[in-house]
Amino acid sequence: MPGIGQKSAQRIAFHLLERNREGANGLSAALAAAVAGIGHCSRCRMFTEHDLCAICSATGRDTTQLCVVESPADVMALEDATGFRGLYFVLMGHLSPLDGIGPEELGLQRLEEWLAEGEVKELIIATNPTVEGDATAHYLADLASRAQVAASRIAHGVPLGGELEFVDGGTLSHAFYGRRAVE
Repeated sequence: MPGIGQKSAQRIAFHLLERNREGANGLSAALAAAVAGIGHCSRCRMFTEHDLCAICSATGRDTTQLCVVESPADVMALEDATGFRGLYFVLMGHLSPLDGIGPEELGLQRLEEWLAEGEVKELIIATNPTVEGDATAHYLADLASRAQVAASRIAHGVPLGGELEFVDGGTLSHAFYGRRAVE
């Protein structure tokens, strides 16, 4: 699991087996229920128990702004730090031809259809500042251009090579509101 190394995983397993078997059973049941009951939003691809996630089904959000992120954790980080009131599209990754991840695996056909509907006026690209994130951002900017939608990308404040879910709220908020157009 991301963020948990071999030694930490071993300590967790031993703790549950030695001191908290009831907790281990509860964790197992919760994970099984999550796997069985949680899917993807039909609109934005966020995790949800319903057809539409809470953000897509909320009234009062700005439907002219669409923020594209790599993961559900990025949505939560932006929601917690920025006060953004638009909508999101979750890629569930980034373009990586060497790993066999292309536009189809990221649901970019659905994004292209959404942009073609004409309601979105700004596509905010909030991919991670990595080589793959940059390549994905350029691809997304091209999609937006073809749909005649303005594209911007979050700017300064996020360290090069960093990932959004690990950036503190103040830095992420500053970067989000300091976004610039993609050239």
